Amino acid sequence: MTTIHATAIVDPAAELDSSVTVGPYSLIGPHVKIAAGTTVGPHVVIEGHTTIGRDNRIFQFASLGAIPQDKKYAGEPCQLVIGHRNTIREFCTFNIGSPGDAGVTRLGDDNWIMAYVHLAHDCQVGNNTIFANNATLAGHVQVGDWAILGGFTGAHQFVRIGAHSMTAISSVLLADLPPFVMCQGQPAGARSMNFEGLRRRGFAPERIAAVKAMYKALYRDDLTLQAAVERIAQLTEKYPQALPDVQMMLTFLEQVAAHRGIVR
Repeated sequence: MTTIHATAIVDPAAELDSSVTVGPYSLIGPHVKIAAGTTVGPHVVIEGHTTIGRDNRIFQFASLGAIPQDKKYAGEPCQLVIGHRNTIREFCTFNIGSPGDAGVTRLGDDNWIMAYVHLAHDCQVGNNTIFANNATLAGHVQVGDWAILGGFTGAHQFVRIGAHSMTAISSVLLADLPPFVMCQGQPAGARSMNFEGLRRRGFAPERIAAVKAMYKALYRDDLTLQAAVERIAQLTEKYPQALPDVQMMLTFLEQVAAHRGIVR
């Protein structure tokens, strides 16, 4: 049977797998669904239309599924969807989506989310990311797989953070951060590419060389963004193994809004 502490309050309409554990004084609302193996610590509030996958560890004092911090929100049944095998540490706050977007805030699989992290409404976070303490996303932010956000990073609404990118402590993102780029500052500026992270993830030397060439085109050769895109598109001729990486970068850059641009 589901292990629910005597002091926890779980709405009878909530759907919890029989292997779920709920700690003391936690509160789980009627529209919540939690899959097998997930552990909910003490003093956790899970409300709204929230779906949580398998084998997540949710630590004490987290607040998941509260209404968005959006004055336009009027009670619509928006959602929070959390995938599998995530670690969600103390005092995290994840809001449901809003009707002004897709209506869903989403966290993928295998993410490591440290204390006091805030995911605002309609954020879309991929897989295998790391959010250090107090990293904060405003509404509608997108975060790619394997991104690492340093402590106290703040991302402006609608900003996109590319896969394999990394921010230093206290970085402020007012523009899109392309894949692989490491940034630092207030506002954040590009500093290098996340080469060590790529090596740890098993990137072959040819793929890393292609990433270096992309960085050179974007930041070292004084090219316009369009000219950099054209040069990056040619890199697969020299680095055929890097085709997926080049395509990912090109797709990201093609979707950059003119009024926002990229981190420079």
